[in-house]
Amino acid sequence: MRLKKTLLVASTVCLIVLGYVAITYGQQNSSTAVYNPYPPGILPANLDSEIARVLREIDVIEGRAIQRWHSLPPPTRVEMRPGPNPPVLKGTGTESIETLGELMLFDKSMSPGRNQACTSCHMPYAGWSGPIPSVNATMIAYPGTAHYRAGKRTPQRHTYAPFFPVLQYNKEQQLFFGGNFWDSRATGYRLRNPDAEQAQGPPVDTQEMGFPDTACVAYRLQHAVYRPLFELMWGKDSLKIKFPEDTETICSTPGGAAVFGGDPEPIKLKPEERTEADTAYDHWGASIDAYEQSVQVSNFTSKFDASLKGNYTMTADEMAGFNLFNGKGNCNSCHVDGRGTTLNPGQVDTSTTATANPPVFSCFGSANEGLPLNPRNAFYYQDKPDSYGFTADPYGFGYRDLGMGTFLRSGFGSGPNPNRSWVQQAPLVDGQFQVASVRNVAMTPRQCPTTEAGTGKPYFQKAFFHNGYIKSLKQLVHFYNTRDTSFAYPVTSGHCPEGTIEKVTCWPMKEVPNNLDTTTGMLGLTDKEEDQIVAFLETLTDGFTAPYANSDTFTGSCMTCNPATDPNCSASRQGNGELIPTPPLPSCASAICDVPPVSSPPIP
Repeated sequence: MRLKKTLLVASTVCLIVLGYVAITYGQQNSSTAVYNPYPPGILPANLDSEIARVLREIDVIEGRAIQRWHSLPPPTRVEMRPGPNPPVLKGTGTESIETLGELMLFDKSMSPGRNQACTSCHMPYAGWSGPIPSVNATMIAYPGTAHYRAGKRTPQRHTYAPFFPVLQYNKEQQLFFGGNFWDSRATGYRLRNPDAEQAQGPPVDTQEMGFPDTACVAYRLQHAVYRPLFELMWGKDSLKIKFPEDTETICSTPGGAAVFGGDPEPIKLKPEERTEADTAYDHWGASIDAYEQSVQVSNFTSKFDASLKGNYTMTADEMAGFNLFNGKGNCNSCHVDGRGTTLNPGQVDTSTTATANPPVFSCFGSANEGLPLNPRNAFYYQDKPDSYGFTADPYGFGYRDLGMGTFLRSGFGSGPNPNRSWVQQAPLVDGQFQVASVRNVAMTPRQCPTTEAGTGKPYFQKAFFHNGYIKSLKQLVHFYNTRDTSFAYPVTSGHCPEGTIEKVTCWPMKEVPNNLDTTTGMLGLTDKEEDQIVAFLETLTDGFTAPYANSDTFTGSCMTCNPATDPNCSASRQGNGELIPTPPLPSCASAICDVPPVSSPPIP
């Protein structure tokens, strides 16, 4: 008996040591094998300290969620249901599933190096977008679990994303509506929920959380502190999967590593276990969607919402901006608010403000706004293999982001198109990106009360649009206003003619000139009217009528500048201090632009 106990203790110690070795191997390979193919100036100098700061903040919010879970009375599972009613967890079922989603969203262990959560790129105080001002000013996309791989687009805001419908093509309008992600590739085709399918993307994105296999999520859920809550929600056997002994080593190695040989399922599970892991992954997505739909995230508590109920009176500038938003600025043609657009002189809006169903300020469609190529985007420079033998962008500056057009082709840098009838529409949507809700577009930490430089207030640097080229709301409105005026020049970013100021009196050429949205570009707004539209956009920030959850967790530094000494210290010139010249651009790589159906007209 004593020998058996000794052997048991020894085997337990061995397992612990082996587990530690496997975890350490993965952490070392995920954290210390630094990948830096970038020229000087792409990575911000404070990147490491800022990543560490965000991870500490994530720990705070995860701790709060754990406390809330433990304080919740367990929901009641009704054993005998009257009539043909479906099983429902009575009482705290809603709070429980929402809390589970929050715990998942802030869980750093959902990455090979246990150093990346979903919220590493989406924090509450930034409107659930990028939480690092220096990244927003420079490299645009956020570094993933393997430092410093980075994606190609700005993090989209989570707020109100669950309101987007399943992607569909309207034959009458010849337009797509719905989906999630900038390119709408989270279609909702299977779960019938684009937001839940969006949540399934980042964990296995090589540039983000970076698991090499979707089953790694189920594996890490088995070891999560909140496993009991998951099993309460989804069944006591929902995580009863027997994983191979090498699973921890596999899941500690970032996706794309040469060692996997391109195998998308390196964890060798039996068919029935693979099905169980896939089901757990679906539950992962559904749980996160429950949280993002909740009043913790999408709660309609802005000044605008209060004004609809008569509980807030807009200032003169805010109201003028609202009228411009619906009129001369033509913003309402895409960011619909439940009212008509009074674009023409003398036109009267006779529609009714939607008070019973507050507007999301999106048409749920996509558009090409003609953004210039942004040479600060880190993705262009990842044309060399990292220490795992993975090359994110073998085409370098030959890459063009065609948005939905690439997705419909199932092309490089996007995802597979599940609907063969959509493929033929690809040339008609090249360059189009999702019309995001403008709700919370101006949300910042309370210490940094604005997104705009030069106001005399500390500001929080954001990045706008899919490629982060625009750095302030003033710039955003000015771009819509003047893109196609005499300010348009046939140059790339960083090469505006002498005597002009980029983003003020010079707009470089469009990255993808096809399918351009021509309802904007020459609006004739005055400088004052641009500012008034910005004032209205700031009324769409949640947290006015009730505190916004976890908006107090920012521990970083606000940005400040002095207009008297810094020529770029204004909202109109914001970010110009970080401009770098675009190198000579090769033609669009054939693997991107020559993929059938052929683009028409060709993309340069």
